[in-house]
Amino acid sequence: MSHFDILEEKIVLLLNKLKDNHLLINKLKIEMHGLQESNVDFKTQISKLRSENDNLKIANSLLGSKENKSFSKRKINNLIKEVDFCLNQLYEIK
Repeated sequence: MSHFDILEEKIVLLLNKLKDNHLLINKLKIEMHGLQESNVDFKTQISKLRSENDNLKIANSLLGSKENKSFSKRKINNLIKEVDFCLNQLYEIK
């Protein structure tokens, strides 16, 4: 076998590995994109569940539960402040 044949064989092997690497990279990019979409979905779901949990805590404390009573009071006070702020802005417009 000549040096050129050996060299050609090695080049063919390297090109095959390069092609395999490109295929693997494309496959991993597709997988990564799918995982990123799942991650966004999970973050949205977590946000909704946290909001629902906060609402349930408020409802629970309003029904007489002593747990989270201070949380509910803060939430109600913040809502009252927001309403007052909006009313003040409406009065200033008139």
